[in-house]
Amino acid sequence: MKGRKPEIQPTEGVAMTAIPCPEWLAEDARAEWGRVFPILTERRILTDADLGGLENYCIAIGRVRQMEAKIQTEQDPEMLLKFIRVQDKAMATARQIGAELGVTPVSRSRPAVRDKEEDDDGDNPLNV
Repeated sequence: MKGRKPEIQPTEGVAMTAIPCPEWLAEDARAEWGRVFPILTERRILTDADLGGLENYCIAIGRVRQMEAKIQTEQDPEMLLKFIRVQDKAMATARQIGAELGVTPVSRSRPAVRDKEEDDDGDNPLNV
């Protein structure tokens, strides 16, 4: 795609402020929901469209914790390897969705919306 990227527009007035944790989430996933939901609502970036991603993020974090508990007690080497693989996949999923939601340090450091003053192309000789 050539040309300028469209300016990112904030979605005002649609940010969620409160919604109960889904009852069907496992205990560890519910704990993660309780931890991150207030943070996301405080930032006013969570909308209805993001709820599926938030649920999936919480499930992935819950699965990481569940697998860690099993790994610490498992004696069978084959089962241990299976639990480690499931945990590894859940960690990758949580990291990816967490970045999309803005709950990772790197994703929080990126500016979501840039001001026109910051996007100054005045010194750019190729600015058309």
